[in-house]
Amino acid sequence: MPRESLASKKKRAIEVCRRMEEKYGGAESALDYYSPYTLLIAVMLSAQTTDAGVNRVTPEFFRRWPDAFALAQADPAEVGEVIRSIGFWRAKAEHAVEAAQIIVAEHGGEVPRTMGELTKLPGVGRKTANIVLNKAFHDCEGIAVDTHVFRIATRLGLTKASVPLAAEQDLLKLIPKELWPDVNEQWIHFGRETCKAQRPLCEGCMLADICPSFGRPDRYRKKQQKKADKKEDRKMQED
Repeated sequence: MPRESLASKKKRAIEVCRRMEEKYGGAESALDYYSPYTLLIAVMLSAQTTDAGVNRVTPEFFRRWPDAFALAQADPAEVGEVIRSIGFWRAKAEHAVEAAQIIVAEHGGEVPRTMGELTKLPGVGRKTANIVLNKAFHDCEGIAVDTHVFRIATRLGLTKASVPLAAEQDLLKLIPKELWPDVNEQWIHFGRETCKAQRPLCEGCMLADICPSFGRPDRYRKKQQKKADKKEDRKMQED
């Protein structure tokens, strides 16, 4: 099979985004939040956990600690008890309290508005920072590459990266900046409905004619990605 040119790959990536917009335009986050602070916490808690699971614990979380000032004074053990039903709750409780303390000490209690400042917070990587910047501040500096975006981009042959951070850089070269804000949410919906981790619904897929993995979803995936997909599949069945 001849190697695809960069121009052809860009054209395909743009067409993917066009079709995603046509089907999922206006898609909203499944996480419940109402401010930059609640969004940051919800996304931090969502790692390796279903959105539904996060939404079950955040009402009590935000009742007890409605802002960074309150959370900065919290006992991580008490926070942990509130979020105990979600994955990695001990580490997430510690990170949330530590992040709140930094936000209060260095940012006057306001969630920082830059990639550099956000990623300095414990438990906040580039994916989380991208989501917060985009949704809370309408500042899109990149594409939040979660497990769905990573899987779909790989199957579409838009990246050969073995980690999400590198995959994001590949996508940024292919997708025009004006399309970046909607990629994460729309591709998440597509991943949950059609391009599933296990047993993707290739027949009838809206991208079938431009997907090099049609009928062979494992074609480009590395062993570590297959393991991650299996784990994600189990997680999604709980959502």
